Amino acid sequence: MAILAGGLVVGVGGSFTLASWTDSEWVFAGDGTGGPGVGTSTFEVQQDASNPGPGTFSDFESNPGDSLAFGIGALALSPGDTSYAPVALRTTAASIAGSLDLLGAVAATGVTATAPSVLDGPGTGLWSALRLHVVVDDSPYTCDAAAMSSKTDVIAADSPLSTAGTVTRTLSAASGNTQYYCFAITLPVPATPGDFDSLQGHVVAPAWEFAATSD
Repeated sequence: MAILAGGLVVGVGGSFTLASWTDSEWVFAGDGTGGPGVGTSTFEVQQDASNPGPGTFSDFESNPGDSLAFGIGALALSPGDTSYAPVALRTTAASIAGSLDLLGAVAATGVTATAPSVLDGPGTGLWSALRLHVVVDDSPYTCDAAAMSSKTDVIAADSPLSTAGTVTRTLSAASGNTQYYCFAITLPVPATPGDFDSLQGHVVAPAWEFAATSD
């Protein structure tokens, strides 16, 4: 509605002058239903490290993260032994798409050894001796020795624990796909018998970060 600004004004010689009309119209950035209409997208990745899965996808966004459930015997490896653990990752229902990169292992925060009494860190002892093999697929599978030999997408190939993965995987928006990873940790047979004798009773606590980036 137009509003009379100033009312009637007495002009020169006693005549009356009508002041100008004013009006205002406003708009706002809306969503068409009365709510706000401008905002940002969401990028959120969750994981399921249950073994055997499937379990519940949840957030573990700081070191040490969730616990990879390596198989029976993982704390009692002998030369030539391998232990396996799965983890699955996907975006949330409200998330945009993105990608995943596996970074090299670092020491798990807040994890201490009780028995055995020695906890080896990056670059020392058992940590240096162990080898990591990681494969990935976008369809569910059993994380075991057969997967290690049959999967063609290899993230890490018998590498030191601190070596970063070499393959980037894509994540669809809104939980549109899942990336299923399988970790294998092996204590290899030493080139010279007895080389690993000093590592008996040692333990390690490596932690891996999946670096997720939105499209």
